[in-house]
Amino acid sequence: MKTIRRLIYREVFTSIALVALGFLALFFFFDLVDELQYLGKNNGLVGDSTYQIRHALLYVALLIPNHLYELLPISVLIGSIFVMARLAQSSEYTILRTSGLGPWRALKLLLWLGAFFVALSFVVGDYISPVSERAAQLLKARYQSKITVGQTGAWLKEKQASSSFIVNVSELSPDNEMHGVRIYEFDSKGLIVSTTEAPKAAFSSKTAWLLSNAMRTEFDVSASVNAAPQQAKVSRSAVASFRWPTEISTEMVSVALLRPDRMATIDLFNYIRHLEANGQTSQRYEIEFWRKVFYPLSCLVMVMLALPFAYLHFRSGGITAYVFAGVMIGISFFLLNNVFGYIGNLRNWQPWLAAATPGLIYMAVSMGAFGWLVLRR
Repeated sequence: MKTIRRLIYREVFTSIALVALGFLALFFFFDLVDELQYLGKNNGLVGDSTYQIRHALLYVALLIPNHLYELLPISVLIGSIFVMARLAQSSEYTILRTSGLGPWRALKLLLWLGAFFVALSFVVGDYISPVSERAAQLLKARYQSKITVGQTGAWLKEKQASSSFIVNVSELSPDNEMHGVRIYEFDSKGLIVSTTEAPKAAFSSKTAWLLSNAMRTEFDVSASVNAAPQQAKVSRSAVASFRWPTEISTEMVSVALLRPDRMATIDLFNYIRHLEANGQTSQRYEIEFWRKVFYPLSCLVMVMLALPFAYLHFRSGGITAYVFAGVMIGISFFLLNNVFGYIGNLRNWQPWLAAATPGLIYMAVSMGAFGWLVLRR
């Protein structure tokens, strides 16, 4: 059995590596072509700030870990189908069956193989990809002078004692300096107390921001003795350096400015807790969190889908149609995984259900195929 395991593992590993390498080369080419439009541009700063081909190549290379994370389940499926179909075509799998490789033993063997790719997918998606993605965005921001989302930047909310704050950050520079910062303070009744605007702000510590050249506007709302309508006294002041105590960290601002599916699981979890503590909706980020949890497990589903192909009977010489079927199944899983995320967010589904449904559907299909093509025959 050790010889059989070594044979299958070697073939499957080689096939999956070639498929993944082919996909990564294709995406590398597409990303590089997309970056060509930015060559020769600069951020208007003095010095070596022109976006050159070497910067584009480095930026595209830093995107590879994220592409690998997204493509790993599809590569596992296509590579496993190709090996299983080829072994069946050459009658090698029939010999393996007569040597004692029963259906359940074969399934167990492939599940151990899938478990390795589950661990690999988790490491790449939770440790390597977030670091490389942030490095890529900071590299590009060095030549475009900002990291921003949408037209208005990122909006965050925080409660402190009897006050609540709404914060807007327009841009984040490569050196973690915030630009276009606006802070709105409200009291317990929802009345605005003050506004603070600053062109620049920095994270002075884990519990405070340091705003430079801030403009403070304070509203003193008080009622008269005769219950007359409330009158507001407005005072404005310019502050060269203003320290604002807050627990909003660099990671939280990064999550709000960058795509949540590119962040680490622990960062998403901390950001969800921050949103819930401040009474904000966290549906989108919860779905992304559970997708990060369940997505690596899809590698197990893919190897289960590949096993029935070893029990097919080939009357013609080629296995192209079966490999093409594997490609279509992998693409459909990728699309369904994204679609269910949007549907779950729109229909307000349970986040874990929206994230786990595509995997459960394909697991049911794989178990049905395994029972019909393997056990029944």
